[in-house]
Amino acid sequence: MSHIITLEQLKKTLADKISSGAQVVAPTLRGELAFFQKIDDVNQAVLEPRVRFQNSIKEFFFPRHETIFSFVRQGSDVQLVDAPEFDVEQIVVGARPCDAASLPILDPLFAWDYQDRFFQSRRAKSTVVVFACKTSDAHCFCTAVGGAPDSTNGADAILFALDDGSFEVRCVTDKGKALFSGKTQESDKTGAACAPPSVDFDVEKIATWIRGNFASPVWEEISYRCVGCGACAFVCPTCHCFDIVDEGSYSKGKRVKNWDSCQTVLFTLHASGHNPRATQGARQRQRMMHKFVIYPDKFNAKLCTGCGACSRSCGVSFGVRPALEELAKVANQSENN
Repeated sequence: MSHIITLEQLKKTLADKISSGAQVVAPTLRGELAFFQKIDDVNQAVLEPRVRFQNSIKEFFFPRHETIFSFVRQGSDVQLVDAPEFDVEQIVVGARPCDAASLPILDPLFAWDYQDRFFQSRRAKSTVVVFACKTSDAHCFCTAVGGAPDSTNGADAILFALDDGSFEVRCVTDKGKALFSGKTQESDKTGAACAPPSVDFDVEKIATWIRGNFASPVWEEISYRCVGCGACAFVCPTCHCFDIVDEGSYSKGKRVKNWDSCQTVLFTLHASGHNPRATQGARQRQRMMHKFVIYPDKFNAKLCTGCGACSRSCGVSFGVRPALEELAKVANQSENN
């Protein structure tokens, strides 16, 4: 037997969490654009599977702008006050499987040479509910990196939309069971995800080619249309570059983390004026090497979930999948020669 929850009961479950003081993050609409955001009223939520969002749930674990500590200067002394940890329950509902899959990928990064208590506290206090995909588009390629439209990697529960507007609930962790305990009813109905997106390239073969072709002219060739805006990094669920700066005045202020991107020209610009990645090709090479060589070598996980958000959000439809498709052609030619 399966377990079913109606849309009304799902909304009531979330409304009860809001009333209890929990932070609920859900898809919302601004015109025709869908965003994940904190909601104060469950009627703000659009609880249906979607292909495209304007942001990732990443920002509710690794915010765009985050205070590390504040400081106040008193005479010759400086008082430092650590920013508090995230201390409320958080429910993230409506994420796509490829978005939630980023969380276990990022976990070792934020617990490697430094224990990032901010990220870790949000992870510990969060329950993530994903919607199985009902459709995919030409930008999707989760299957190329080990994902699937019904993947539960990073999820505490997964919901399958049924034709009558209700959902089949499959709990993955104790957090998921706790959230839906007593909220479902048994049924013989079962849901299904859409067919997996098709891909015609081999990521492992491409990674092998990348390792041996650092200086290849191909990097410049595939990057001609990239304008270096960094939009791809800001919508990516796994990109995590950030800068640390002091904001304020001589007498008081705060030290903060701000998102950054290796795709912008200023990212590696030295004070001397030298830039070791002076061209967009060099920056694109870094992006692809980091995702498919450097990060896997260090953490045994590809730094990509195949969500396609990068190319959907790009003004010229460039992104990881188009780059992989171009690199696959070169890798296949190299193998056949």
